[in-house]
Amino acid sequence: MKLAKMFKLGAVVALSAVFLAACGSKSSSSSSSSQVLNWDESAELSTMDLSTATDVVSFDMLNNTMEGLYRIGKNSKIEPGIATKTKVSSDGLTYTFTLRKGAKWSNGEEVTAKDFVYSWRRTVNPKTASEYSYLFSGIKNADAIMDGKQDASTLGIKADGKYKLVVTLEKKIPYFKLLMGFPVFFPQNQTAVEKYGSKYGTAAKYMVYDGPFKLTGWTGSNLTWSLTKNKSYWDAKNVKLSKINYSVNKSTTTSYNLYQSGKLDATPLSAEQAKQLSGKTGYTVRHASSTFYLQYNQNKDAFFKNKKIREAISLVINRKQFVNKVLGDGSTAAKGLVSPGLASYNGKDFATAAYTSDSVSYNVAKAKKLWKEGLKELGVSSLSFSILSDDTDKAKQSTEFLQSAIESNLKGAHVTATNVPFKTRLSRTTSGDFDIVLSAWGADFSDPISFLELFKSDNSYNNGGWSNSEYDSLIDAASTTDAGNTAKRWSDLVKAEKILMEDAGTTPIYHQATAWMINTKVKGVIYNSAGANYNFKDAYIK
Repeated sequence: MKLAKMFKLGAVVALSAVFLAACGSKSSSSSSSSQVLNWDESAELSTMDLSTATDVVSFDMLNNTMEGLYRIGKNSKIEPGIATKTKVSSDGLTYTFTLRKGAKWSNGEEVTAKDFVYSWRRTVNPKTASEYSYLFSGIKNADAIMDGKQDASTLGIKADGKYKLVVTLEKKIPYFKLLMGFPVFFPQNQTAVEKYGSKYGTAAKYMVYDGPFKLTGWTGSNLTWSLTKNKSYWDAKNVKLSKINYSVNKSTTTSYNLYQSGKLDATPLSAEQAKQLSGKTGYTVRHASSTFYLQYNQNKDAFFKNKKIREAISLVINRKQFVNKVLGDGSTAAKGLVSPGLASYNGKDFATAAYTSDSVSYNVAKAKKLWKEGLKELGVSSLSFSILSDDTDKAKQSTEFLQSAIESNLKGAHVTATNVPFKTRLSRTTSGDFDIVLSAWGADFSDPISFLELFKSDNSYNNGGWSNSEYDSLIDAASTTDAGNTAKRWSDLVKAEKILMEDAGTTPIYHQATAWMINTKVKGVIYNSAGANYNFKDAYIK
């Protein structure tokens, strides 16, 4: 199964030399006495309802205000959360978690096993309409519940008293413990969910928290909010930061200026900034296990069912030029859908094992030939379509680059760049209101299936409607019959990616990295390329 999230497109804009004259920030407004951290965010916060969250901003906020059975520490290491002990049955199908006593919600109620039972049942219940409910596939009865064939109460999770939680699986899930550190598997307080009803998770005041911080100042649509230390948290004595202030800045002209004046402790950089600041004090590159790719809406636009049309578009994209000239932030040209460094077997990286060079190459001559043949097969002389993306500077530059590459090389192609706010892009993608959308997917655990299950025919995130029965069978085998056989499972997934690439089911563009300037006084921040990216529990200002 996959874990995925829609990554925000960070703000990128060329910055004048006047802002780049200095190479480090002035004294930060944060001080060791106040322990207040000021952080840039490039996209709005969509929701705090962990059952319905889908994007990286929401998951990062949930990861720092809520806590599940485990926390994910440095290098994706499992660390104790609400669970203090785990026992796994010999067949790998039953997990028994012993929960810590004394963990509390911010409303004063104790965190117990029933909070996990309630949360998981709520998420898999079809009435909740969770886009992440598929992550529970493999837990007893989850699929039947999601299909509306069984009641959510039959899910393979039960509370054995207040401090013992038993989870029963239908099949082995090799990465099950990593899943437990991802926000969708965190507990929820039933009292709060029922009290706030439809308002639950829509603003800071309609939430309760069991993690290191509490969300404050978020109205549901504003561009600033804070995480304040949660004094009810079981390990509050070891949380050093008193507050993290977030501000959404869609242009790095603004955010870097704030960094320079000491009003921000961290800011992402534009391509021009990154080139000029590389190697300077505070310069940091954050690599993400994420891929930006094009989805073609075959449900809305029948002409995208023509493989040659999809191939032609892919072949006119000069990915190396794009990452070097447009991005310049350490991102790399896509080798495929699955990002490099995510997983390996027998010393070979998955992205290398599944690499099909023709699928991500730059070949204008071949593209023109395929385009011409595709148009002839469709019985048309031209095609008009739009490319949907976010309204940040970086996203606008991306769609402009793609628009130019397509229109200048493919005769009869008329392309419109459509850039909308982050929430709108998510909504339009989900509802199928697009022709081509520049999507982004990030792994939430270190396994190729976290990307590959995305393109199964029945997956809720397969927004373009690409379908291949052999691909579906390979993904199913990797999740069921071959789940316990590492070699066979690896082979299934490699074959699946090759099918996806050779059929141009999607067009990967690049694997994301973001250059940042971070105040050197900021210490202890845990960043993971897969999963919820930031963990501020141990962070402090020196």
